[in-house]
Amino acid sequence: MSLFRGAPPVFVVLAAAVALLSLVPVAFIVQSLVQAGPARAKALIWRPRVGELLLNTGLLTVLSMAACAVLGTACAFLIERTTVPGARFWAPMLVTPLAVPAFVTSYGWVSVVPGIDGLFGATLIMTLAYFPLVLLPVAGALRGTDPAWEEQARSLGLGPVRTFRRVTLPQLRPALLGGSLLVGLHTLAEFGAFQNLGFSTFTTAIYEQYQSTFASTAGNMLAVVLVVCCLVLVAAEFGLGRGPVARTGSGSPRPHRRVSLGWWNIPAVSGLVAVVGAALGVPVSSVVHWLVLGGRAVWTSTLWDSAVSTVALAAGAALFTTALAFPAAYLAVRHRGRVSAVAERVSYVAGAVPSLVVGLALVTLTVHYVKPIYQTYVTLFIAYVVLLLPRALVSIRSGLTQSRVELEEASRALGKSRLVTLARITVPLASPGLAVAATLVFLAAATELTATLMLGPTGLRTLSTRFWSLSGSIDYVAAAPYAALLIVISLPVTFFLLQQSRRAAGR
Repeated sequence: MSLFRGAPPVFVVLAAAVALLSLVPVAFIVQSLVQAGPARAKALIWRPRVGELLLNTGLLTVLSMAACAVLGTACAFLIERTTVPGARFWAPMLVTPLAVPAFVTSYGWVSVVPGIDGLFGATLIMTLAYFPLVLLPVAGALRGTDPAWEEQARSLGLGPVRTFRRVTLPQLRPALLGGSLLVGLHTLAEFGAFQNLGFSTFTTAIYEQYQSTFASTAGNMLAVVLVVCCLVLVAAEFGLGRGPVARTGSGSPRPHRRVSLGWWNIPAVSGLVAVVGAALGVPVSSVVHWLVLGGRAVWTSTLWDSAVSTVALAAGAALFTTALAFPAAYLAVRHRGRVSAVAERVSYVAGAVPSLVVGLALVTLTVHYVKPIYQTYVTLFIAYVVLLLPRALVSIRSGLTQSRVELEEASRALGKSRLVTLARITVPLASPGLAVAATLVFLAAATELTATLMLGPTGLRTLSTRFWSLSGSIDYVAAAPYAALLIVISLPVTFFLLQQSRRAAGR
């Protein structure tokens, strides 16, 4: 405990426990390789099927990241830097697709365009579902850049295009690469959308192996390759994202001068309409269409039971994960050192591991070593913590960093104990970050599919699992209300995140 002098001992214990939990997927991968042995592992990895999956998954990931980068940046620039009509209207409309899970977007497009499949269809769905992950950070970066840089470039004779390419774009690099990384990781981890489209990736192949043969060595080797792909993606983003992009000083607080589009407003608005229509209009209109066809008969008691289970699980995951993330974030900010830094970074490892692999790891662990909690809520909540902890850590860490440590020191100087100071000073100061963390976890848990399918107790029905089951059997009418409630639950959460993003930018 001397390494964390002044820190509550219970925080140290909880942070260590969370870090160990985050290592479970890594331990599973290492164990799979050791059990298979070098010869068998090489034979299972170096085979034509793996090459086919690697080509499918690799091309899809690269194309989706590139498409989201271009589309997200273009939309962010239009609403933040131009005179496009209705910019404040388009901002929430362009973020709203985050409230529609990718597997619901694929359901909407498949039911409208039955022939959509293959690499093109998968890339289209991933782009429409995840381009807001690039738009949000890039829009924030555009609001935060110093207008003087671009004004100087224009005064030196650079036109708008060259100014954007040589001055603005380099400043957007961290936000652009960070958002693209999220898109890539989501694409590598996605399962339900590709299953609906009939497009084979590592996740669909691993799940098929899991269904046909439990603890399949071949499936475990596919999981190894998938995790390596994720880690390569993270390493590439880290390497490309390095380098100075910040200015010296705080810069000017002046707002940016918006670019007048003139008659280009027509194609700009048309493009925004097309994006919102494709990303939001198609899935929502498809859901509404099938709801109308189904009438009152589709609103069954099973539907409402599933909705209650979804909200309860998501709320529990939000509270549980946020509570466990707080000690790790607190130690990383208030008691920074090698041990706390390592513990924090270990906790981020799960962020690069797909939920399918986390599910396989926890199934293996519980079946062989902790059988009483196999397929129980305990295992399911552990999966949520492992998967969603990075989202909570980032937000809580940001909230703690922005809160003044002097107030905590003053409280201790007045004779208050550590726990009283935490309860009265630290937690209230960090409450905005805690709220964002809980919101992010709630949204992810409410729409989580793969881990819930694999680890949920027998008989557990959530909106995601019921929707996946019904849409997989081509019962679009019965699946529609589950999709509708998923969107309804996610919408207010998404708008809350948009408001927090604007507030953080001082807008």
